[in-house]
Amino acid sequence: MAVNGNFMLKIVDAKLPDIQKALQKAGVSVRSIIEVFKEEGKAETTEKPQEVK
Repeated sequence: MAVNGNFMLKIVDAKLPDIQKALQKAGVSVRSIIEVFKEEGKAETTEKPQEVK
């Protein structure tokens, strides 16, 4: 008897098709993938602040 399960993944820098392919390659049958929340990381800057004279 097949058992249906629901899981939530937290990933970094991956796209939905990549996740689905990886799960299928591992033998996991994927019924659906839903993006619940997307958080943009703060971009790091290499610029130095200007000095105030």
